[in-house]
Amino acid sequence: MERSELGHWLRLLGTPEIGNDAARRLLTAFGTPGAVFAQDAEALAQVVSARQRQHLSAPPPGHAELLDKTWHWLEQAPTQRRVLTPGQADYPVALLNMADPPLLLYATGNFAHWPALAAMADARRSLAIVGSRNPTPQGLAHARQFARGAAAAGWTVVSGLALGVDGAAHEGALDGAADGAEQLATVAVVGTGLDSVYPKAHLALARAIAARGMLLSEYPLGTPPLAANFPRRNRIIAGLSRGTLVVEAALRSGSLITARLAAEQGREVFAIPGSIHAPQARGCHQLIQQGAKLVTRIEEVLEEFAPATPAPAMPAPDSPADAGTDDEVLAHVGFDPMGLDALAARTGLPTATLQARLLELELAGRIVRLPGALFQRFTAA
Repeated sequence: MERSELGHWLRLLGTPEIGNDAARRLLTAFGTPGAVFAQDAEALAQVVSARQRQHLSAPPPGHAELLDKTWHWLEQAPTQRRVLTPGQADYPVALLNMADPPLLLYATGNFAHWPALAAMADARRSLAIVGSRNPTPQGLAHARQFARGAAAAGWTVVSGLALGVDGAAHEGALDGAADGAEQLATVAVVGTGLDSVYPKAHLALARAIAARGMLLSEYPLGTPPLAANFPRRNRIIAGLSRGTLVVEAALRSGSLITARLAAEQGREVFAIPGSIHAPQARGCHQLIQQGAKLVTRIEEVLEEFAPATPAPAMPAPDSPADAGTDDEVLAHVGFDPMGLDALAARTGLPTATLQARLLELELAGRIVRLPGALFQRFTAA
């Protein structure tokens, strides 16, 4: 993209009161952003309101600075950074089927295998994995386990780089994708400009994704982490993926927004069940009641799309009656959170003895301690 063309795109999308809807109408009518700004008032009046025409008459505040910043950002790493528009070959075809596709998509990462994901609308091997920002330890393990299995089977894992399940999904995908494999390990769709990383705790993870995957954003450089941007970016996560897997989610969760958008776009929705007592599982249970497919293994997800898709066998989660029940305390700890008093009643052990054994099991990674002095059995990924 030439600098002048980029300038026209930034001006159009940065003009006050010109959102995606008005911008699409203008592009449909006149073809390109440059052509939009070549129109007289009479032609523009056929498409937008008087106030919108007034805003279009001059570049928005800060336009020149943003153009300089964006052009410099692109020139710093020309093989790793691009700005994609719907008319370009590298723009993801699947997003064109959305009701509200991003008109400008900033991308940074490994473009060697990007065309394979971008070009395929229906046969792409990409799975969104999303969930709570405050998951249980078991939820984090599930996210890593499912993402690792998907990546090992040659699928790209799409998520949002948020704390919790998103970050674990990216990590699992990077761990599962074979070195040198002809795939993007993972794609992170973020709600800020790509010149910053949010949350800061994921700076190293973002760099790892850029090396073996892709970071995407529809927001211009310099955009801070505004709350309204994150639910909106979820439509891109859903749109890039053949299906969406929700690992853990409360009833009021952004992950449920992603699942709803996936269903509206005709994508498959999957959910991992959890304890009926866990708030983080209630969103998944609601999705299952609404028709999402209950899954316990990554094979169940991948087989939904292609029965022949190879996936590494992974052990099913332990049940309370499975391995390890020779331990008199572990035998009574289930996957539902349980308090110390209840465990003491079940085991018949003195409190001091029980607390000591629980600490040993916690240090061994067999159980986890939850807020509220609760304990829960843990199955490592």
